[in-house]
Amino acid sequence: METPANCNADGRRVLFRGAKFDFVELSIAAPGGATLKRQYVQHPGAVIILPILEGPEPSVVLIRNRRHAIPADLYELPAGTLEKGEEPLSCAARELREETGYSAATISSLGWFYTSPGLSDEKMWAFVARGLTPVGQALEPDEHLTVHPTASARALEMIRSGEMVDAKSMLTLLWASRLGLIPA
Repeated sequence: METPANCNADGRRVLFRGAKFDFVELSIAAPGGATLKRQYVQHPGAVIILPILEGPEPSVVLIRNRRHAIPADLYELPAGTLEKGEEPLSCAARELREETGYSAATISSLGWFYTSPGLSDEKMWAFVARGLTPVGQALEPDEHLTVHPTASARALEMIRSGEMVDAKSMLTLLWASRLGLIPA
């Protein structure tokens, strides 16, 4: 396939550069020689953290986060976008402190997943944080969220009842439950 004049060698062209994400158009060679155009959000990657508060009844730290695109306040696990050159583990520690006001003695990896590959290339790394110590939130000026320590069984019930509808948080909680990291 010949590269169109305004595309990179891989057939990608940035249509719009945003503060955190870019909107890209991809030229794809279709069977029969036609060229198809597909657009997607190019994302630097992100993390999600499952903070576990140890105790007689294990709890997880949820946040209630204002999501302007919907618009609604959602129950979620803390999460955030990687900064340029930042490693996922460092991002997880930073976001945990900023959003929940806790630091962790240990942060371990659960794995990673694509959040919505039909519209974005966002890769999200999931982490579990333990040994939490309160240190105070450090919210960014555009963040409007509150911290909600929640019994892990209650958090899983919030998924079943439809009270929690954030897919990345639902997946991470269910994943951790399936691995036996939090009680159901």
